[in-house]
Amino acid sequence: MKRIKIVLVALFLAATVFVSARYGFTVVTVEQVEAVLLAGVYDADEYVEQIWEATLIPTVDKNAEDLAKILSEFEVDEEGVASKERLTDVAKKYGRVTNGEAHVYMVAGRGEVVAVDTESRVGTLQLALDGYDGPAEVRLFIGPRIPSDESSVRDAVGFISFGDFRDQTEYGRVAAAINRKINDEILETLDTDELVGKRISFRGAFSIRTFNRVAIDLSTIYVTPTHLEVE
Repeated sequence: MKRIKIVLVALFLAATVFVSARYGFTVVTVEQVEAVLLAGVYDADEYVEQIWEATLIPTVDKNAEDLAKILSEFEVDEEGVASKERLTDVAKKYGRVTNGEAHVYMVAGRGEVVAVDTESRVGTLQLALDGYDGPAEVRLFIGPRIPSDESSVRDAVGFISFGDFRDQTEYGRVAAAINRKINDEILETLDTDELVGKRISFRGAFSIRTFNRVAIDLSTIYVTPTHLEVE
C-alpha cells in the first residue's frame, strides 16, 4: 500500500510541475498531495492480508472462549429474550463491549451439524453444540457470502480500532475484507452438500447488537468462523 501511494504521489507531482511550468500554476506540497490521494490509495484487502496470519488468527486462537459456557450464562425467557443489563455482565466477563454498545465474543466449540441452509448466498449451518441444551439456535456462516454488515471478527479481536482509520467507510471496508478473506481461506472448499450429520470444530466470533434496545432477542446466534474443521 505504501509503495502504491509513493508511485501515485510521484506521478501527481510530476504532472503538477509540468502544468505549473507551462501555465504558471502554484505547485502544491507533497503533504497536500498525500492528503488528497490517501483515500484512494487505502487498500483494506492488503491491510487484512498483513494482519491475518501475524495477528488476527493467533488472537482468536489464543483468546476464544467456550461458546457453550457463554450461552449457558445468558438468562433468557422461553422465547429466547434477555435483558440488556444481564447480558452486559456476561460480555464484560467473556468478551468486550464496543463503543457502539455491541457485545462481541471470540468463541470456540464443537458439535454436530443438524441442518444446512444454502437457499441464499448467505449460507448457514445449524449446529447441535456440545455442552449446551438451551433455547438459542447456533448457526455458523458458511458462505459464499457473509452479510455485508457483519463485523464480529473485526470488533472482537480488540486491536482493530476505529481511530486508526480516516472514517467509518474505511473502517467498514476492513470488516468486509476480513469476511472476504474468511470466504477465501475457510469456506471456499467446504462441501456443504455433505455437512449434515458430520461433527465439526470451530473458532470464530459473534456479536449481539444492543444499542437502543432493552430486550435482546437471542433465539439465534450467528458465528463467523475463522477456523472450521470437519472432524
